[in-house]
Amino acid sequence: MADPGPLVAVEDPADPRLADYRDLVDPASRRRVEAERSIMVVEGRLAVAQLLGTDHPVRSLLVDHHRAETAADLVDGVRGRGAPVYVGSREVVEATVGFRIHRGVVAVAERPRPADPAALLAAAARTPVAGGAPVVAVLEGLNDHENIGALFRNAAAFGVGAVLLDPTCADPLYRRSIRVSVGHVLHVPFARLAPWPGGLDLVRSAGFAVCALSPRPAGTGRAVRTLAELAAHPRAPSAGVALLLGAEGPGLSPEALAAADEAVSIPMADGVDSLNVATAAAVAFERLAHPCRACLR
Repeated sequence: MADPGPLVAVEDPADPRLADYRDLVDPASRRRVEAERSIMVVEGRLAVAQLLGTDHPVRSLLVDHHRAETAADLVDGVRGRGAPVYVGSREVVEATVGFRIHRGVVAVAERPRPADPAALLAAAARTPVAGGAPVVAVLEGLNDHENIGALFRNAAAFGVGAVLLDPTCADPLYRRSIRVSVGHVLHVPFARLAPWPGGLDLVRSAGFAVCALSPRPAGTGRAVRTLAELAAHPRAPSAGVALLLGAEGPGLSPEALAAADEAVSIPMADGVDSLNVATAAAVAFERLAHPCRACLR
């Protein structure tokens, strides 16, 4: 067992020991720094608690004086891993990270190595979702970190086996994504899928039917089923469903739609043509997880 990490008082935002935390609000700078150092930043009590429930090595924790007492469980958890905990005034912490941090708790951990999509798909194919077939999510062009974080939180809630991202999707391990996911992105397996959309053949060969969720089914040029119909009568002989989701606004590209096995839609009231992508994903995950209930709708 590692010796307890030190509890270190910090008084200067320019302290070199705080370099991992500096200027968190500059996305371009942070992408470069985090890639060079192979780190990720986890913000907020709940997200840090999720981090401590993983095997990801924790490098350090930064807290203000007040949170050092109210978040003693996190302080003890990080120190128990042999990592230092830096404690400063609220002013020092906020000047270091570059914004007013209401949660008062930020950690830095080592970034995991990229996962192999084939291995993730093989594991997901052996993991049914609740009462339904295995489900994975495949994302195209999602570049909003908060949408990605919310989608990962929904995936965790409904037991989705893995999330695959095309090469253009934003980083799920960016600070805002982790925060919005409440740390669940640290538990849901994910990988990049390339080439695109040719990589969808790998998904299909793993036993998943690739089902494009389209808010404009009339433009797909093919028959469209509802999610309830898909849940009640999945495409045989596939082992599971790979739900293909596109970014808000443009939606899925014509190439991705053409590469899918079928198109599915969420019935909506007149005058509403789409949902936020994370919301649409939650609806789809829930219906696929409970096919018996779905067929009654």
